[in-house]
Amino acid sequence: MILILSDPLDDTVDMVMPKLLRRNIPVTWWDSGEFPARSRLTVAFADGEHRITLHTENGTLDLSTVTAVWRRRPTPSAASAGVSEPSHREHVDWQAQFLLDGAWDLIPARWLPSRREPERQAHNKIIHMARAAALGFSIPETSFTNDPAELVPAYERAEGRLIAKQINSDNFTIDGEDHRTYTTVLTRRHLTSRHLLQHEPVILQPYVPKAVELRVIVVADEVFAAEIDSQASRTAREDWRHYDDDRVRYAAHALPADVEKRCVELVASFGLTYGAIDLILTPEGDYVFLEINPNGAWGFIEMRTGLPISDAIAAWLARDETAGQTAAHAKAHAKEEGESHE
Repeated sequence: MILILSDPLDDTVDMVMPKLLRRNIPVTWWDSGEFPARSRLTVAFADGEHRITLHTENGTLDLSTVTAVWRRRPTPSAASAGVSEPSHREHVDWQAQFLLDGAWDLIPARWLPSRREPERQAHNKIIHMARAAALGFSIPETSFTNDPAELVPAYERAEGRLIAKQINSDNFTIDGEDHRTYTTVLTRRHLTSRHLLQHEPVILQPYVPKAVELRVIVVADEVFAAEIDSQASRTAREDWRHYDDDRVRYAAHALPADVEKRCVELVASFGLTYGAIDLILTPEGDYVFLEINPNGAWGFIEMRTGLPISDAIAAWLARDETAGQTAAHAKAHAKEEGESHE
């Protein structure tokens, strides 16, 4: 049994699911956002053994039968609407997450990309920047800081080409409207308000010239690299996540063997089986590391380049199930052969 943990509207899961079903492998797609409001989970111990049972709106699952878990993008646990007082809802959500974490830890399965804790560590930009440097990636001079006194010296060292980025990319609201902060090229005008830096840490880096940007998807030991011609668009030039797809070209990219090897090593060093790594290829031909997202998006890369990432994910998830089916088939065939000679 393969368990997929993700939002029921996740288009990325839709790209993999048919490839699992064609293998005749049982798959359950469940979102932990249904728990505890619409699903029930029991972890019970008796006689030196334990059972883990999940009851969902679609049926009952013995989690001990799960061989692989794809923790794609599950939504947070959510209390029932009947629990209306905010502090009570927070209490329920906290208790529910504890039960989930304990249950997941007991499942004898392989995880993509990992359980929560390894992913959480790998997501920290400070930690993965240090790890990338130790593995030999080229990295830009980088400061993580909320000290206003750091801004002017960094600006001068970058010869007036300094960028600022969020330490942890997330959305927030301004005047009730959803807002997202992108990579910002700083000007002298920003220096006059540098005192504001004390209120929120940021990342400061010199601007790295780009021939193309790269998103590298690692699935276990398979590597899929795509180049993103962000420089063809004024909108996406500083941050390709503006997605100016009418102008920006996407294409498969052949990484040098040493860079590809470092990408696999970086993912594995965190105990992950998946990672999305962002690099810059400079006009001089240098590959510069920016960050790794341990659960980063890949669907748009496959759709625009044809790289078979969904095939790799499906094959990784199905590995134990396929091996089990092959062994069962061989055993049945041997039995038939034996009976035919009696």
